[in-house]
Amino acid sequence: MTAIEAKQFGQVSEKSVDRMLQNMKDYTAMSIELIWQRQAILLSATILTGYFFDFFNALLFYSCILICEGQDLILAKRVARLQPHQRKAIVESLAWILLNTVLHSTAICLYAISVALKQPSGGHFTPLFFLFAAALFAAMNNHQIVWAMILRLTMYGISFMVIVVKDIWIERPDLSSELWLHFFTVVFVMYFLIDCSFVFLRLYRTNLAQLEKLREEHERTKAAYIAKSQFVSTVSHELRTPLTSIKGSLDLINSGAIGEVPEKMQSLVDMASKNSQRLATLINDILDIQKMEAGEMVYRIRTVDVCAIVEEAVASNLGYASAHNVTIDQDCPKELNLYISADASRLIQVLSNMISNAAKFSFEGSTVTVGCRRIGNRVRIYVKDRGIGIPPGSRDKVFDRFSQIDSSDERHAGGTGLGMNISKEIVEHFGGIIDYESELGAGSVFYVEFPEIHKEAAANTV
Repeated sequence: MTAIEAKQFGQVSEKSVDRMLQNMKDYTAMSIELIWQRQAILLSATILTGYFFDFFNALLFYSCILICEGQDLILAKRVARLQPHQRKAIVESLAWILLNTVLHSTAICLYAISVALKQPSGGHFTPLFFLFAAALFAAMNNHQIVWAMILRLTMYGISFMVIVVKDIWIERPDLSSELWLHFFTVVFVMYFLIDCSFVFLRLYRTNLAQLEKLREEHERTKAAYIAKSQFVSTVSHELRTPLTSIKGSLDLINSGAIGEVPEKMQSLVDMASKNSQRLATLINDILDIQKMEAGEMVYRIRTVDVCAIVEEAVASNLGYASAHNVTIDQDCPKELNLYISADASRLIQVLSNMISNAAKFSFEGSTVTVGCRRIGNRVRIYVKDRGIGIPPGSRDKVFDRFSQIDSSDERHAGGTGLGMNISKEIVEHFGGIIDYESELGAGSVFYVEFPEIHKEAAANTV
C-alpha cells in the first residue's frame, strides 16, 4: 500500500468512526427521549397479560425489562462522553448496545411466546399484537444503528413464526383454515414492518447526509471567513504604518515647523490632513472589529469616576466640535459621585464617538450637551444634540456595521458606519446598554447605561 493509499484509507476509517459515533449518539438520545413512552407501553402490556394469564410471569418479564432499561441509561451516559479519537471505547460501547438489544428483545419474545402457549390454537391476538407493537417501535426508532434494528426485527419475526407455525404444526389444518390465514397475515405484517424500517432508515441517512453537507459548508465558510479576517487585518496593519508617516508629515507642515505654507497650497494640505485622519479612523475601526470578532479585544475593567470620564471626553472633542461650529455644554455635577465598572479608555472611545456624531449632525451654532444622571440603581451618560434627528425605524441601521441612514444630510457628513456598532459591542461587554431617542428636526439623545457601583465599594477598588 502506497503512502497516498494509506492516508486515504486512514481518512475513510476516521470518517467511518465519526459516523459510527454519531449513529450511537443519535440512537441513545432517541432511547432516552422515548423512555417514558416505551415504559408506558410495556407496563400496560404487563398489567394486561398479568391479569388475564400469569401474574408472576408478567412480573418476571417486567423486571427483566427494567434491568435492560437501566443498562440503556448507563450506556447512553457513556456514549454521550465519547470522543472520535476513543476508537476502542466506541467499539466496546457498540458491542454493549447490541448485547443489551439482544437481551431486551429476548425478554419480549420469550414473554410473548409464553403467553401464546397458554392460549388455544388460533387465539393469539394479544401476544401477536404485542410483538407487532414492539417491532413497529423498533422499525421507527432503531434505524440509527442498523444492526440493532436488524437484530430486533429478526428476533420478533422468528417469534411471530414460532407462534403461528406451532398452531399449524399441531392442528395440521386445510389451506382454507383460519390458521393459514393467520400465517399469511403474519407474513404480510413482517413485510410491512421491514418496508417501514427501510423507509425510516432512508430518511435518517438522507438527513445525516444533509447534515454532513451543512457541516462541510460551514467549515468552508468558516475557513473563508478566517482568511478574509486575516487579509483585512494584515492590509489594515500594513496601511497604518505609511499612513502614520503621511499624517505626521502633513501635521508637521500644518504646524509651520518647516516653514510657512503658501496660501495656494494651504487648502490642499488641509484637505489631505482631514482625509488622512478619516482614513486612520477607518483603519482603527476595522482593526477593532477584527479584534472583537477574534475575541482578542483587551479590556482593563476598573472602577471609573463617571464625571471625570465625561470631562475628559468633552475636552478631547472640543476641537472637533469647534470645526463644525458647535459648542459643547457639560452637565455632570461632581457631587453626584457616580461610579461604574468599565475600561476608561474604551468608555472614552464610546463617548467620543457619540459626541462626534452629535457635532456632525447638529445645526451650525447649536449646542451639544454631554451629561450624566443616576436612574434608580443605574448610571446614564447621555449626549444630546439639536440636529436633524433620526427617522423612525432606523434603529437597526444606527447600530449595524457599515450602515448609513438614507439621508442626504448624513451622506454629506460622511463616516465609516462602524463607530456605533463598535460602541455597542464595548458597552454590552461592560454589562451596559446603548440606545437613543430622537425626533426629526429636533435632535437626538444617545445614551449609555451601566449598573452603579456605590461610593463605599468604589473606594475599596479604586
